[in-house]
Amino acid sequence: MRAKKSYGQHFLTNEHYARQIAQSLILTDQYDHVLEVGPGQGMLTKHLLDRSDDFELTVSEADKDMIAYLAEHYPQLEQRVEPGDFLKLDVNKIFDGRPFGLIGNYPYNISSQILFKMLDNYELIPEMSGMFQKEVADRVVAGNGSKTYGVVGVLVQARYEGKVILNVGPGNFNPPPRVDSAVIRLVRRDEPLVPDELWGRFKHIVKCAFGTRRKMLRNSLKASFDAETLKEEFFQRRPEQVSLEEFAALALW
Repeated sequence: MRAKKSYGQHFLTNEHYARQIAQSLILTDQYDHVLEVGPGQGMLTKHLLDRSDDFELTVSEADKDMIAYLAEHYPQLEQRVEPGDFLKLDVNKIFDGRPFGLIGNYPYNISSQILFKMLDNYELIPEMSGMFQKEVADRVVAGNGSKTYGVVGVLVQARYEGKVILNVGPGNFNPPPRVDSAVIRLVRRDEPLVPDELWGRFKHIVKCAFGTRRKMLRNSLKASFDAETLKEEFFQRRPEQVSLEEFAALALW
């Protein structure tokens, strides 16, 4: 069964790493269900199934060939395979509105969209873990002042706290990707830094700020603040100089 470029597939072949990823979900007292995205041939899946005392596993798979493979090799997943594009899936309906852990060796071609979908459904997802392209993983956990600090990191960290827990080289996949990979674990904050009613404004401010990251905020945020406000010293900075908490405060300004 060959990996397909159209699905961004790179199958993990290292059992040790697969086991580590499966064990990275630890807040199982907060949920009884786990959703794995892109199980492929089931390298991670089998280790998640070994944790059946901790949670019930459901998988989301878009590739029909892989769905048939899973049905043949993992009969335990009967009635627990969600076919189709995860990005189009109504995650609120899968577990009847109950919370769940999110995990996967995520397809690299849609990894950022997966993070944004998680953010849109953060009230249902106390914890997330999985494999990303290392560049994306570094962006997710980056702090201000870093070259990788940007939109993805600021938005994710406003609702989750995270860290890289494992770096993985290309030789642990079939076919090997042309980039390094990393596993990150995200835990939902007890209280988000930005209230839900201001999330839209917050996203707009962050995207505008980093959309022209070489410009000062006084230029990039003209549409979000009045001229008098933009004269304040704070707005003479560039976005990478602004902390996560300061971006959150801008939404409340």
